[in-house]
Amino acid sequence: MSPSKPSPLLGSLAIQAPSLTPQVVHVSPATCHNLSLFKDLLREYRRLDDTITVRLNRSNAQFRDLDRAGTSRNGTIQDQACAHIWKELVENWKRRTEIVDYCVKVVDQSMSQKHKVVDGLEGDVRVNRKTQAELFADEVKRNQVHNELSVEKIIRQRSLDAFQSRCRYFTPPMNDIEARKWWDAAQSQEAP
Repeated sequence: MSPSKPSPLLGSLAIQAPSLTPQVVHVSPATCHNLSLFKDLLREYRRLDDTITVRLNRSNAQFRDLDRAGTSRNGTIQDQACAHIWKELVENWKRRTEIVDYCVKVVDQSMSQKHKVVDGLEGDVRVNRKTQAELFADEVKRNQVHNELSVEKIIRQRSLDAFQSRCRYFTPPMNDIEARKWWDAAQSQEAP
């Protein structure tokens, strides 16, 4: 008889769990000024929200298997699965909000600096025109980055609706202040 091997993870590992080799992404002002890179980064972070139903199904299956093996924690399988997914959602929402807020500040600061330059220039028309063009480009970036705040609200609400359809009786524990803050904000459709 061969030694027993752990059962393989089935399905798409990208959907079932976070990457086994997570990549640390350092967001810099250059990231914020490169709209393609900024949007690609947010798209990666939004993957969890996009696959919430599949992740809820897989999380339920995972905790059911733990229960069968006798290694589950307290609470029902559904409660454990919901708590696990909620924690992932909150961490993801928090990271995305930090990125968007940071980039909003970076782009706003860049525009403010350019406004000061334009206000200080009176004689050099060529430099003034160049700075005005940069200001216009920054205004477009600013609008795009600020639009992501609205997109975030929509995505969070959609994810919350899907989550609550499967986890009707879930509420985060009172001692988890961060999760409660996000829960209350999601209920009122506001950002924490």
